[in-house]
Order: sequence, then structure tokens, then C-alpha cells
Amino acid sequence: MSVILVINGPNLNLLGTRQTDIYGDKGLKELNEELSKLAGQLEVSLKFFQSNSEGDIIDYLHKEGPAADGIIINPAAFTHYSYAIRDAISAIETETVEVHISNIFSREEFRHKSVISPVCSGQICGFGFYGYAMALSYFADIFKGK
Repeated sequence: MSVILVINGPNLNLLGTRQTDIYGDKGLKELNEELSKLAGQLEVSLKFFQSNSEGDIIDYLHKEGPAADGIIINPAAFTHYSYAIRDAISAIETETVEVHISNIFSREEFRHKSVISPVCSGQICGFGFYGYAMALSYFADIFKGK
């Protein structure tokens, strides 16, 4: 069974309580439960990780990334300046999709640039939790062809 890492960056542990007008009222636990249910239907396995620490995310990518079949990452604020996470994704060469709950292009100017997206297969933003499901469905479709 294919394994996909689902990595969430800083402050996403506060989903459901933080800026609900932007991020909605569902928490990270609900996101993981919804994705797990979909993964079961798509016959893929998920490993979840969330950290507010850039170094912990990099260490997780180094440890788990090479053996994974795909990565779904929401780097959150690290999106805009973490060349270290970008380099970690690039170094492990595991196909990665960048996801954002909000539409980063309709928000503050500093959020419009992602240093992560150039090393990802694609970026999905603005669809709430559905963005994660879209990325998961993408991976399930490409695994069918293998």
C-alpha cells in the first residue's frame, strides 16, 4: 500500500480556534479523520505530522520522506521564507504537493510568494480542507498507474 505523508506547519495545531473566518471551525483532528477516511476508500496509507518548529519538519522530511510515495505539505508561514524546508523537499526527491487552506493570493502581499512551490508538483490553495483531499486524490490516481 502506498504511503503519503501529511505534514502541517506552524499554528495549524490551532485549527478550529484560530481565525475561524479564514481557516474554518474544524480542527486538525477533524482534518486527519476526514483524510484517513478518504485514504481508506482510495487504498492508501497516511502518516500525519504537525510541528511549529522548522527544524522538526526538516528532520521529519529527512527521516520519513525518502521511503514515502508522496508528501502533502502545508508549510503555513514557512511557505514564504523557509529555504531550509525547500531544500529538504528537493533533497529527498519524493513527489510533493503544497496545500493551503486559505487562498494565499487574496491575503496580505507577503503571503503571495511561496519559496516551497518551485520544488513541488503543484500547489492547491483556497479550498479549505478540500485542498488536502484534492492532493490525496491526485496521488491515488497516479499510484493506480504504477
